[in-house]
Amino acid sequence: MKILYYIALTLVIIGAINWLLIGLFSFDLVAMLFGEMSILSRIVYSLVGISGLISIGIYTKIDK
Repeated sequence: MKILYYIALTLVIIGAINWLLIGLFSFDLVAMLFGEMSILSRIVYSLVGISGLISIGIYTKIDK
């Protein structure tokens, strides 16, 4: 499960950096690399979204 969290967190970070680029420069890195809504870019977007859902489990790991 630890490996899954590392992969998910990495993809969430990639997604966050992509959103930063979109917000600051109107530049979509995923679309530039894989094409505007191509099958590959849709897979990347889907994996980032799934990783965000998986990362919800990290909240249970936070010590209070």
